[in-house]
Amino acid sequence: MTLLPTQMPGVSMLFLVAVVSIWAAWGGDGDVAPFGVVPHERQVAWQRLEYYGFVHFGLNTWTDREWGYGDEDPKLFNPSAFDARSIVRHFKEAGMKGMILTAKHHDGFCLWPTRTMKHNISKSPWKNGRGDVVREFANACRAEGLKLGIYVSPWDRRHPEYGREGYVKDFHEQIREILSGYGPLFEIWFDGANGGDGYYGGAKETRKIPADYYRFPEVVEMVRRLQPDCVVWGAGDARWGGSEQGHVVYPHWHTMGENGAGNGATGVRLGSRWIPAEGDTSIRPGWFWHEREDGKVKSPEKLLQVWFDCVGRGANLILNVPPDRDGRLRKPDVDSLMGFRKLRDEMFATNVAHRAKVSGPARAAGFSPANVTDDDIETYWAPPESEAQAVIELTLPGRVTFDVIRLREQIRLGQRVEAFVVEAWMDGEYTQVFEGQTIGHQILARVGAPVTTNRLRLCITRSAAVPCISELSLFKMPALPVAR
Repeated sequence: MTLLPTQMPGVSMLFLVAVVSIWAAWGGDGDVAPFGVVPHERQVAWQRLEYYGFVHFGLNTWTDREWGYGDEDPKLFNPSAFDARSIVRHFKEAGMKGMILTAKHHDGFCLWPTRTMKHNISKSPWKNGRGDVVREFANACRAEGLKLGIYVSPWDRRHPEYGREGYVKDFHEQIREILSGYGPLFEIWFDGANGGDGYYGGAKETRKIPADYYRFPEVVEMVRRLQPDCVVWGAGDARWGGSEQGHVVYPHWHTMGENGAGNGATGVRLGSRWIPAEGDTSIRPGWFWHEREDGKVKSPEKLLQVWFDCVGRGANLILNVPPDRDGRLRKPDVDSLMGFRKLRDEMFATNVAHRAKVSGPARAAGFSPANVTDDDIETYWAPPESEAQAVIELTLPGRVTFDVIRLREQIRLGQRVEAFVVEAWMDGEYTQVFEGQTIGHQILARVGAPVTTNRLRLCITRSAAVPCISELSLFKMPALPVAR
């Protein structure tokens, strides 16, 4: 179907005339003012990581459970060949930018020698009780140039004082130990599983907690004081993407309502708080290693689809890859990670829009349309009009073929775009090849059948404020196995 600017949804027949009139009236000078709620710098840095690992490792690895009850014997923990550096190297080779370690899961067993309770790594036979898994991962990440994050479960099925004030004091102290003892953290992760049955020091009962039991405002204040660049997941800086399959929903907003109100999978349109999403999933059916799942590892092709449904919709992807009882990653997991990396490398190897000639209106020289193809995420195109409808045209270096489009907004100025259309010049006219809504940090969209063209047009059809587009790239899907 041919779709001209005057035929686009939400655009009147006087669209082009109106835009020209606005350009003439406004002149287009000056910087673009931030719109609505905008991210903190730590959130910008976090969103640009896009992809990092999750490591579920602990007593559950030996008990073959997902959730430990809290009565497990620390002597079970004894990985004979644990090598944090090897695990981190695999993550780096897979293209990850960091990793998050489950330093304490719901069973209460701490992978560092905490002073708050005896149920910790010092009571295990590993390294004669002198080991520290958190320290080894911190050192490995530092050596390999990856960022480190830590998961500390608020729910503790072991602690005898859980549900009472005594536990909250110890929980806060555990967080302080982690924040002050292992170097810079990019993220601290607080699970939403809270309260229920547990060992609780031998009480073996069910305990429930009030909504404000953990006093998270005090926790956030501690994080801000001790590690101001650390994103707090689950307590204000970042949110769950709504599924443990790694998927988020499109259209996708980085904002939520007050007190986190709204749907985490979609966000809230023009919300009052910038709380971007993280899509979490495991490379296996479970989060901890189970030998019976060695043949159920997600394929590289499945992981690529997760990428499109998560990173491709503006969320971060945290991919769990659990070590086995030896303390190493299994070969099927590593092979899948590397195959996934190969597919992404193939897809992103050539941006056929790179340095294309771009024409269109700009509010001033520094906001040129050419900024969308300059490989600089900081520069951006901004048109001069306030009506937030504008068109730029790319003249490509000859006829090129693509089936993947990547668009980004300059999120430091807020999330603005609400509708857009991409058109390609084919058979002597512009034809719509993709129609989208939100962009935000990123949208990576498949357009279906490959498109061959030498001209392309981006039409912003609705935006809450003047659009600020930092990238328009075009790629080709990698060759995938034929499904049988």
